[in-house]
Amino acid sequence: MSSPGGLDKTLAIRFQKIKSNAEHPMPNDLEEAPLAANSEDAPTAVMLALVKKHPRAIRWMHWINFPLLTIMIWSGLLIYWADSVPPYQHAHEVYRVGIGRWTLFRFFPDWFWKMLNAPYQLTTGLGWHFLVMWMFAINGVAYAAFLAASGEWRELWPKKKSFRDAFYVVLADLHIRKGLPPQGKYNGAQRIAYTAIVLMGAGSLITGVAIYKPSQAHWITTLLGGYEMARWEHFWLTIGFSTFFVVHVVQVVMAGWNNFRSMVSGYEFQRRELPPSRCIAITPKDGRPVDTEPEEPSGGTIESV
Repeated sequence: MSSPGGLDKTLAIRFQKIKSNAEHPMPNDLEEAPLAANSEDAPTAVMLALVKKHPRAIRWMHWINFPLLTIMIWSGLLIYWADSVPPYQHAHEVYRVGIGRWTLFRFFPDWFWKMLNAPYQLTTGLGWHFLVMWMFAINGVAYAAFLAASGEWRELWPKKKSFRDAFYVVLADLHIRKGLPPQGKYNGAQRIAYTAIVLMGAGSLITGVAIYKPSQAHWITTLLGGYEMARWEHFWLTIGFSTFFVVHVVQVVMAGWNNFRSMVSGYEFQRRELPPSRCIAITPKDGRPVDTEPEEPSGGTIESV
């Protein structure tokens, strides 16, 4: 989606406020003069820059993946409902969380299946799953190829300090720590989460092939520990996707409209402060709001909101 007006070039909306006190009253006549960089009474200019954040390909594949993944999870649950391992035991509740013979809970309770209208929908689940899985695979491969070809993977792949930064981000989200660590396009937590999702997508495709064609792809099935183990791994990857989806939506809501808009239009507003040396104070004699005309920004690191 392209924006009108040539927004590939940084646009700016400039605001400023003037610090004043009794020792330096505003003159009666209009006066225009450069201000020294070290002046305590220099104006502080705040600039909102509309900058490009997400390439068009990333945005398209992101929004295409949303309905595909939703259908894959829904149809997979319809398939899972029809399973019972061992035979005729733990129907619709094959996998569990527990230690040894002790079980904390099983996936999933009866009310969950009734909410999805899942009973006796096996053929529906298989049909949708086998149809959409090809679209999901093509979109995922295209996304990985674009990351590699465009160099966007550098913005995504975790750095050495990403795990430390991710810990600080979690503390900030829990209101235990004030302020976020310095970041680029993504913070440490986002780098780890988004990279993990790419790897989980690859894992879902591999385990899915092992389940879909266990005889033809027997070497993959064997490497994964056998057919039942491949199904177990496929299930927990799905739980991981579902968990990420919930957390991701919550984080988007917390980040606000500016962050959401960047994934729709590709652009977001970034707040910058210009040094006083780049500002010119204009003092009108009639007391009207003051305007400034600082130089255009020369670039620099853009931090995500």
